[in-house]
Amino acid sequence: MTLTQLITVTKVSDLNDRFRERGFNVLLTGGVRSVTDLNGLMQAIRDYNDFHEDNDPWLEHDFGKLNWNGDKIFWKIDYYNEEMTEWEDPLSPECHRVMTVMLANEY
Repeated sequence: MTLTQLITVTKVSDLNDRFRERGFNVLLTGGVRSVTDLNGLMQAIRDYNDFHEDNDPWLEHDFGKLNWNGDKIFWKIDYYNEEMTEWEDPLSPECHRVMTVMLANEY
């Protein structure tokens, strides 16, 4: 990875971490809405920091998985344009992030 690429992914991961920690623009699937202690799950996602080569190969901190009270949970951050119709560059000031939280079997 070049220095420029490293700087870019570091910026993206920092933006994703701040976004996730704030807990806004979150979509919950039907399955995940039924988990025990949903508020606790959302706090665990905000606090998540178990990023490593196996689960974050692009170093962007845009995906995570955890076990929550017996349920396997995935969360994923996606990048949309202002109209929410197409992908947007995650470093663009026009980028709107959305995090989807789901049961692994809903993926």
